[in-house]
This record gives sequence, C-alpha cells and structure tokens, in this order.
Amino acid sequence: MLRWVITFLVIALIAGVLGFGVLAAAAASIAKVVFYIFLVLLVVSLLFGSRIWKSA
Repeated sequence: MLRWVITFLVIALIAGVLGFGVLAAAAASIAKVVFYIFLVLLVVSLLFGSRIWKSA
C-alpha cells in the first residue's frame, strides 16, 4: 500500500512540474487518501499484533 502512495506522489510531482494542475491535484489527493488508509491499517495491526503476542 505504501508503494501506491509513493506512485501517486511521484505522478503528482511530475504533473505539477509539467503544469498539469488538475492531474497533479487529483494524484496528490489520491496519495493523501491512500496514505491515511495505510496509516490506520498500520496502527490497527500494531495494536492487534501486540495483543496476539501477549495472549500467546
């Protein structure tokens, strides 16, 4: 999932340099959404991962 964030971030940067404002904004907003989903999944996996190891 982090790979998708980096991909959309690179697309946004390239589109911003070339002057494609709408495409850059769309790719940046997609990168933000995917990043936050990744962050939430990371926190959830850390919480539940530690509970599994403590109970075993």
